[in-house]
Amino acid sequence: MRLHNREVRQDVRELGALLGDVLADQASQSAFDTVETIRTSAIDYRAGKTDSRQPLYDELDGLTPELESVVARAFTTYFELINLAEERERVRSIRQGSQDGDLEDSLEEAAAELSEADTETVEQVLADVLIEPTFTAHPTEARRKTVKSKLREVATHLETLDERLLTDKERGQVERDIDAEVTSLWQTPQVRRRRPSPEDEARNVQWYLENTLFDIVGEVYDELEDAFDDEFGEPIDVPKLFEFRSWAGSDRDGNPYVTPEVTTNTLERQRAVVLEQYRDALKELSGVLSQDGSRIEVGEPFKRSLAADRDRLPGIAEEAETRYPSEPYRQKLKLMRERLNRVGDVRPGGYTDVDELESDLDMLAASLRDNAADSVAEAHVDPLRRRVDTFGFSLASLDLRDHQENHTEAVAEALARQQIDYAGMDEPERVDVLTECILQDERVIDIEDTRDVSDTAARVLERFDSLSAWQAEFGIQAIDTYCISMTDEPSHVLEVLFLADQADVIDLPGHCGLDIVPLLETERALSGARRIMGTLFENEAYAQALSARDDTQEIMLGYSDSNKENGFLAANWSLYKNQRRLAEICDDFDVTMRLFHGRGGSISRGGGPMNDALLALPNNTITGQVKFTEQGEAIAEKYANPRIAERNMEQMLNAQVKARYRAMNQPVEEVEDEWVDAMDTMADAARDEYRDLLETDGFVEYFEQATPITVIEDLNLGSRPASRTGERNVEDLRAIPWVFSWTQSRCILPGWYALATGIQAYLDSGGKVETLQEMYAEWPFFQTRIDNAAMALGRTDMEIAEEYADLARPELREQFFPRVSEEYEAAVDLVTDIASRDHTIDRDWLRESLRRRNPYVDPLNLLQTHLLRQTHRTEEEERTLRLTVKGIAAGMKNTG
Repeated sequence: MRLHNREVRQDVRELGALLGDVLADQASQSAFDTVETIRTSAIDYRAGKTDSRQPLYDELDGLTPELESVVARAFTTYFELINLAEERERVRSIRQGSQDGDLEDSLEEAAAELSEADTETVEQVLADVLIEPTFTAHPTEARRKTVKSKLREVATHLETLDERLLTDKERGQVERDIDAEVTSLWQTPQVRRRRPSPEDEARNVQWYLENTLFDIVGEVYDELEDAFDDEFGEPIDVPKLFEFRSWAGSDRDGNPYVTPEVTTNTLERQRAVVLEQYRDALKELSGVLSQDGSRIEVGEPFKRSLAADRDRLPGIAEEAETRYPSEPYRQKLKLMRERLNRVGDVRPGGYTDVDELESDLDMLAASLRDNAADSVAEAHVDPLRRRVDTFGFSLASLDLRDHQENHTEAVAEALARQQIDYAGMDEPERVDVLTECILQDERVIDIEDTRDVSDTAARVLERFDSLSAWQAEFGIQAIDTYCISMTDEPSHVLEVLFLADQADVIDLPGHCGLDIVPLLETERALSGARRIMGTLFENEAYAQALSARDDTQEIMLGYSDSNKENGFLAANWSLYKNQRRLAEICDDFDVTMRLFHGRGGSISRGGGPMNDALLALPNNTITGQVKFTEQGEAIAEKYANPRIAERNMEQMLNAQVKARYRAMNQPVEEVEDEWVDAMDTMADAARDEYRDLLETDGFVEYFEQATPITVIEDLNLGSRPASRTGERNVEDLRAIPWVFSWTQSRCILPGWYALATGIQAYLDSGGKVETLQEMYAEWPFFQTRIDNAAMALGRTDMEIAEEYADLARPELREQFFPRVSEEYEAAVDLVTDIASRDHTIDRDWLRESLRRRNPYVDPLNLLQTHLLRQTHRTEEEERTLRLTVKGIAAGMKNTG
């Protein structure tokens, strides 16, 4: 069966040709010829037709500032269009795989793995699973919203050409519309003139929730239920499996622009959006449920529910009866829409919480099934019920976050007004005084009084005062999590519990309206996990709070900063070991652990295929509940296209269901002692080498000169500053611009540096390559780490990286580049040997993508280095330089 009319080569060829036509029309034929000369020169060199890039250098050196801008825009636009072509190819692969029944990581595959289990076990696995993708506003999305909107239009037109049978006239009209969008795209500014505000970032996250995820959630549940029905031959009870959360508009860590007003506006807007979605869905449902009341028996529960709504809303009920005199379902739906209209309204009669709406939908579905209309319930009511269960009245629950230092400062200043010298206490004393304050009935501080305290303390106190109001207005579920960055001590967690208690968000022992989440991201915090969490679990006040939250403890792991601190291999090994340790601690105290993985899009920040990552977690950490961040360009890549978003959710669910089932059968993963010893040896040597590189005199200066970090810091990517204090050192720099800068220079050092040193140290100590190959074949953790490093190595291009190294002072270049290059070459040899393959990249489609992209990224890199060499740049050259950053990000399909 032919599902598609086109293939990726045709899309690439035609989009490239169209861009060339637009370039000639909008700039000039001469500009087009210049771009063509640069393009062909880059291709010829990559193809081996020329042995030097000198013709390319000569062409770039001779460009005027105006032509530099045209060249940067041309290659940037090319990648934005080619990314759409590759997205379309992903959709083709998904659809064809589904049709042929050979799609990997499918829900059918998950059901087959559980086929030997009894129904009770299967339902227990599903009851344990809860997947919580958490969207952040971290500034790694390089494209403007306007640009993304135009590109989505082009993507829609490509889908039409690919999946619909069209007449010649219809095809011509679609091609004309693509031409129009590309022309408009060319004429649109690519570079933001201002930083996005936190509310802009919240709206961006909201777009994906509203326009993609809201529609596909029901389909994912449908497919899961069908897969398990087919496998087991009987209905399987499928509970809630997904919940979406967001930091956009509520993450205060390092971002002074996220105020209580911003959070209030975000909560209001998200509630308004999701209620509008439900009203639209009920209106659509009204077009379906037109049953004649004289021909069906709706049942007593339905009659009681309809009568109750008539009592609540007599005027609306009269209107409904007049409009739908013998159609009870339609009368009910109109009353339900009006109740949604009054949520958060001063008028009475609205739904008080989402449970009431769910109850109405359940009652509707039951009535339909009692009237032999099962297919109607399955097709129209059940998917909406799943959406309501998933999105509630908040669309996405918000997590609050701030740095522990700010809480400590606020608590110290607030208690000082009560003559309590918190600042002068040691850690045990702080734990004792906080515990006593939380457990006593009377308030210790006035959370509303922000007089005579520092700006930092005032902001913290105001936030907790607002938290009480937010939960009262929007419901506890709308904002019920507080994450503490850089948690190093038990008191850092108790400070938040204390502030929440003083704000009446917590009333122990019976009520705790907050999950308090320590973010463990430094080596000290990770290695001190038992000290931190054990102290908390034994603490009387915290134990009561935990009990009120079903004895479930969420713990966040910081992948980005741990990598920046320790390097790729050591950070990943430390995270693995400490996840196991955290699971043991929670098990010792009979606490259910929910790990929150602070993953970024790049390999060095915990990125890589999500399903592989979930299956590679230690068995004793897999309780079924899992949470992870989604950020920046990864959000667009995963969730912009509905079919890809649905596939992404299916893969998550496939992995988590299988992982939970395996963990139930084998609670503690068996790892050979020899393998653990090997990892210890490799990680220790890798950490030493990585830290030695970063701490060598001159390295920070080299980093500043050999990457475009100074340009990236000035980009209007996000509302948050690029560094914590504005000082120039690696520790102060945020993980995102650290990785972004290396990615731009095509030397993806954070994703592989010191890996070779670590492996070689193991081999030099008597270890065998055969043992490493065995580890790769049989240990998911090690295999995933090697595969992820291989991907970073495969995307690295040391020849281009050398162009950036040449920007540094000669003595710095000679000190650092050969060292980095030697580590790279050794890593390539060792990784391919361990994985027993010829290439670092083992996926044919990815190698083809890189082969197609590299000749087009090269001119942007060389133009960028050309501009970076200039000590004085015009305003137009500065804009062009920033545009090269966007273009390389699009070409690499990654920023930070």
